[in-house]
Amino acid sequence: MKIISENSMSKSSAITYSIGELAKEFDITTRSIRFYEDQQLIHPTRKGQTRIYNQRDKVRLKLILRGKRLGFSLAETGRLFELYDADKSSATQLNTIMELIAQKKSDLSQQLEDIKAVLIELTGLEANCKEALAQIEK
Repeated sequence: MKIISENSMSKSSAITYSIGELAKEFDITTRSIRFYEDQQLIHPTRKGQTRIYNQRDKVRLKLILRGKRLGFSLAETGRLFELYDADKSSATQLNTIMELIAQKKSDLSQQLEDIKAVLIELTGLEANCKEALAQIEK
């Protein structure tokens, strides 16, 4: 997840987006965006019933989706947002990200080993089935 400072966003903070525009840009449903809002990950303003998203919301949405792609839970992403909001120096956030990355790599390595073991078992089972089939067909 890329760290983005609010200073870099302040110049374009006047730009706003509708929920439909963000859904189209990120190829997700408006329902997903509303869910992320319900989870307190993004905070659009409202004019009546209309949600108005700013550049900060757009960046956070991009980070949410990137985090999901990398296997981070929404809770983990929310935790990083909270850390960033509390500590603009980003040191705490970066250390936390590194801890999460290390845990994710460990989890993926274990999953890879499990997959390799299952593939070996399936290959053996397949060989047994072929051998049994050959015996039946004789």
